[in-house]
Amino acid sequence: MQFSFSPNFGAAPADVPFFETLRRSVYGRILLAVTATAFVAACAHISVPLPYTPVPIVLSDFAVILVGMVLGPVAGFWAMVLYLFEGAVGMPVFSPHGLGGAAQLVGPTGGYLIAYPVAAAISGLADTLARWYKVAFTSAVLTGSVAVAVILASGAAWLNHKGFSNASTFHIAVAPFLFGSLAKIVAAALIFSSTRRWLSPQAR
Repeated sequence: MQFSFSPNFGAAPADVPFFETLRRSVYGRILLAVTATAFVAACAHISVPLPYTPVPIVLSDFAVILVGMVLGPVAGFWAMVLYLFEGAVGMPVFSPHGLGGAAQLVGPTGGYLIAYPVAAAISGLADTLARWYKVAFTSAVLTGSVAVAVILASGAAWLNHKGFSNASTFHIAVAPFLFGSLAKIVAAALIFSSTRRWLSPQAR
């Protein structure tokens, strides 16, 4: 009689992506959250001011929706809460074209920033939709579009509250960023859909 020994009882550790093992531990989740805030901060410093609006072009919104897609809705939300906290206490994580610190949260771009946790949570639904409909790219474009719409709407509402008229609010808070937002959504969706099978065991 021949006996064979297999160390695999249930799911073998080798079958679980390294990224997923991080998400399953407390220290791993903390590391991912801190790394996510660093990524958003780096993208926020890629900033181009515009002469006709107090809102610069930044890559941080791209980073926010990608972080949400990668981490998922809950972890993405709390990572962006941590990001806002870091900025509020004076860490240089916000765009350099602003007041800095907590003042930046009540400045012209405050509405956009405050929407980041919700936007990350929305884009974080991409993996769930992809499992339901088997189309990762389309799911990511859909959730990314809603997330960006929330960011732009929040930014516009904040500037409108600051005293800008409805017409001028659209022209300074939304219109200059529509084309760039579309490009960011597509880029984030491409990255998510092409790396999803390494990030999520359910995608295998």
